[in-house]
Amino acid sequence: EVRQVGFEEAVERALEANPTVAEAVTAVRRSEARLGQARAATLPTLEASVSRSKLDEEIAFSELVAQPESQTMVSATAEVPVLAAADWARVGQGRDQVEVSRLSLAHVREQVASATARAYLGIITAKRQVEVEGHAWDNALAHLDYAETRFKDGAGSRLDVLRAAQLKSAQQARQESAYLALRQSQEALGVLLAENGPVDAAGEPQFEIPGEAEGSADLGSRPDFRLGVASLEAAERAVHDSWKDWVPEGTLAFTPQWFSPAGLFQQASSWRLSLSFTLPIYDGGQRRADAALRAVERDQAKSRLAAVEIEARSEVRIAREALASYDRALASTRQAAEQAEEVLKITTSAFELGAATSLEVIDAERSSRDAATAVAQAEDSVRRARFDLLVALGRFPKPATEPERTRTEELLSANRTP
Repeated sequence: EVRQVGFEEAVERALEANPTVAEAVTAVRRSEARLGQARAATLPTLEASVSRSKLDEEIAFSELVAQPESQTMVSATAEVPVLAAADWARVGQGRDQVEVSRLSLAHVREQVASATARAYLGIITAKRQVEVEGHAWDNALAHLDYAETRFKDGAGSRLDVLRAAQLKSAQQARQESAYLALRQSQEALGVLLAENGPVDAAGEPQFEIPGEAEGSADLGSRPDFRLGVASLEAAERAVHDSWKDWVPEGTLAFTPQWFSPAGLFQQASSWRLSLSFTLPIYDGGQRRADAALRAVERDQAKSRLAAVEIEARSEVRIAREALASYDRALASTRQAAEQAEEVLKITTSAFELGAATSLEVIDAERSSRDAATAVAQAEDSVRRARFDLLVALGRFPKPATEPERTRTEELLSANRTP
């Protein structure tokens, strides 16, 4: 038996278990690790070394030993960056990239949730089509039984029986296709939920659509728009920080040393404090090329954000128009289906009284089935239009639930850079 899940449960399960979301979480951890690397370059360092040397013989002058035959040296070096503008800039840029990766994770979550919702809606449509084909199958069986009865009683013809049997066989093939489409939709939902098997939809979701004024306020709730804004801000910071590549780097170093035994020209202990500054004079144009590349990446981010904004506003407009159009079409389609069903009833009654032919009954059954199929498709179009409008407005998926936030934080905490 296929396991059933509700709409919200399916979306939550996909966001928790889908491998695509887990991959996006690792991207956040990667950016955090790179931020840790950038921060480490701005912090003090401490190194220690121990060495022991041995000569073939000691070097002495008279009774004074200038260099012992065996000697141990212990030293330590502490360095503190006192001027590291480029490294400090990379820390800020690393923070920007962490924010970008987090917003990218939100965008991936939205994509996975949308794919799950569409698969769920596909199951509802497939079920509705199975019902339509089942109703048509019942009509075909009833028509065949009646044609055979009339033929046995001598009131009908062999041709009527064959036509009814042909209709039954064709309907059986359509019914099998409908069952297969339903199973494929269930398997697609199971894949998105990372299940080892098909998953069925438990019920039809209800999508609350905001009003015109509320729905067209801004695009700040769309994950792709927020991602574009963050990417542009990160690129602009990188361009602004380009001048810091030309600032000298300064380092303060303290190095104590100990020798045992000491030599004639060596003290048993000593230390050295140094302050040094370095600046590349000629680097083959590397810094200028880096600055130019950052400017290009900023321009690309601007173009991407502009494209996202244009497309997003267009999606909102067309989604509203589509919903209104599909609502009108659904009303007309339902009316047509009711009329086709009434025609079928009248034609069937007339056939039973001998006032209509089997061809007219078959044609009425086809029309009724096609009208019912059109209703199922129209209902699916309305559901998808309502859903697409929510996505365009950035209202789907809803803010993460507590279990989702806990799961995400657990994944982010694994191997997180301190």
